[in-house]
Amino acid sequence: MIIEHPLLGPRDAAEFVYLGDASLIHRPSKDDTNAAVAFLEYQYLRDNPAGLHRELWYHEQGDRSWLVVTRNTVTHEITDVQLAKDVARSEGRSR
Repeated sequence: MIIEHPLLGPRDAAEFVYLGDASLIHRPSKDDTNAAVAFLEYQYLRDNPAGLHRELWYHEQGDRSWLVVTRNTVTHEITDVQLAKDVARSEGRSR
């Protein structure tokens, strides 16, 4: 599978580490009143969809960037790749 890195161009998926659901970008706050429940759901409760899904990938054998890859989990077709920091900023949550 080839991942079209936004800065480096096409890269083989073997250069990356798959890290799961891209919603992990949005870590709950420890200061929330329901922090324990929020962290339980964040850590253990995730959907396993068939079809388009946003995933976190880490470019371990390259520039060590984090990417949000939109991939069809049935066909493995990649429809979008963005830098995770750009996704977090555009959604109002920067780190």
